[in-house]
Amino acid sequence: METTNYTISILVEDKAGVLNRVASLFRRRGFNIQSLAVGSSEQPGLSRMTIVVAADPAQVEQVRKQLDKLINVVKISDITDEEIVARELVLIKVAATAKVRSEIMQIVDIFRANIVDVAADSVMVEVTGDEEKVGSLMELLRPFGIREVARTGRIALTRGGTARANNKKKGE
Repeated sequence: METTNYTISILVEDKAGVLNRVASLFRRRGFNIQSLAVGSSEQPGLSRMTIVVAADPAQVEQVRKQLDKLINVVKISDITDEEIVARELVLIKVAATAKVRSEIMQIVDIFRANIVDVAADSVMVEVTGDEEKVGSLMELLRPFGIREVARTGRIALTRGGTARANNKKKGE
């Protein structure tokens, strides 16, 4: 079977150890989590995890069933095939002498990114967008010398109302 990148959104109780239990479930199945983002949700006491993992459909279904058994998991949604808005935040520290700083600023402006720190020998760029936008900006900045990168990982929500397919609340 062919593996693909799956985006799974999980609503969990905001309690100590929940992240470890969810991540351990993926680890035990031998999955490499490509992206993991966790934060407070719209509901008090609940957090939303967005996990991106490379797997085949049968593996994802097996993980969903096992996630459903975890007591702190409230809702699991495979939003891979849904219409979603997906973003990530990236900080990129780029080598920048005074001579090339204006060129870097022009590139950053084209991508509607921001320069959030300036030092004598570098600038730090903040960009928010989908993976393609981030990747394109990084490719254009690479010739200047990328010194460090920090990425949040993908966060995603379904467009419009609520997701239709592959959503499951506890007890359904």
